[in-house]
Amino acid sequence: MTWKHGILSAIILILIWQTVVVLSGVPSFILPPPADVAYTLWDSREIISENAWVTMGEVILGLLIGSILGVLTAVNLATSNTARAVLRPILVFSQAIPVFALAPILTLWFGYGITSKIVMAVLIIYFPVASAFFDGLMKTPIGYLDLAKTMGASPMRTLWHVRFKSALPSLGSGLRLAAVYAPIGAVIGEWVGASKGLGYLMLLANGRAKTDLLFAALIVLAVLTVCLHFAVDAFARRLEKDH
Repeated sequence: MTWKHGILSAIILILIWQTVVVLSGVPSFILPPPADVAYTLWDSREIISENAWVTMGEVILGLLIGSILGVLTAVNLATSNTARAVLRPILVFSQAIPVFALAPILTLWFGYGITSKIVMAVLIIYFPVASAFFDGLMKTPIGYLDLAKTMGASPMRTLWHVRFKSALPSLGSGLRLAAVYAPIGAVIGEWVGASKGLGYLMLLANGRAKTDLLFAALIVLAVLTVCLHFAVDAFARRLEKDH
């Protein structure tokens, strides 16, 4: 998807939104028209931008930490039979626990600051990255491994120059998923307990029946998520070129 496609999709959604408002006659406190949301977006730009920076900081830190931990875990699983026997069942079992249900516990442990939101983002993206990269490492073409063995490559050199590079497309897929999931984790954490962030602003607007502000914050969150996805997608394409 290119920027042109994204802009075209946004225009179509706005037209559908305006059509629904006009034809249904729904009250503005339930579904405000696009013009009202646009006005609120501009009029409240300072408070929205302030909270947006907080959320994006949580998302980016969570994405970086979760991706690094996921890569390290995948390498460990791919190179150690013991790790596969011990850690992999734990990872699979961890997915049986709804991550959203952990948000109140994380807030209790780490407080209402940025830490609990970063941990929430890490937890929600860690498994997709680790799982995708591990699958890629385990599916290295047998011909590549035979060639490395014939050339006398050590296990570490085979891992780095053959298996790792062969698995880069899989890592790119995992990172693309992580870019979409990371904002979800941060916002869920803000909903449970926070004093700043777009999730906090959305709850505040909902409690005060400011639906236009709620929609404005939601739109900013969606735009930031799309921008993050494009940035990660560009990085993933660079990885795949190295492959």
